[in-house]
Amino acid sequence: MGYWLVKAVLAPILRVLFRPYVTGVENLPAEGGAILAGNHTTFLDNFMIPLVVPRRVTFLAKSDYFTRRGLKGKLQKSFFSGVGMIPLDRSGGKASEAALGTGLQVLEDGELMGLYPEGTRSPDGRLYRGKTGVARMALEAGVPVIPVGLIGM
Repeated sequence: MGYWLVKAVLAPILRVLFRPYVTGVENLPAEGGAILAGNHTTFLDNFMIPLVVPRRVTFLAKSDYFTRRGLKGKLQKSFFSGVGMIPLDRSGGKASEAALGTGLQVLEDGELMGLYPEGTRSPDGRLYRGKTGVARMALEAGVPVIPVGLIGM
């Protein structure tokens, strides 16, 4: 269940259901690494950004999605791993460094990385203070940060 297969199956459905309107997609580099930094108001954000971006986008996802038990946990892990999401232990410190290192490798390989500077979904749709991970990764990898605004989902 790879990234492009999931995108091919879900894109037509999501386009009909949500009718996304996009401006500025021409600002995305055609090649090379970049960080897409967006607000995070709903679980669907991880589907909507790749829907409108022609290149593959890799996201960090909280590690809970990879470690839950039971059938639901196994399905989540299989899906998130299959689409190339990187598990992030959000407890901080060394626990988070491995995921950030993997993210840096994605950027150094010339891929796009989707990050949410706030570190989690907004509980009420408001934009909150971001954490430093986006800036640190961009500086270390030498890639641009492209702002993404998601409204109305």
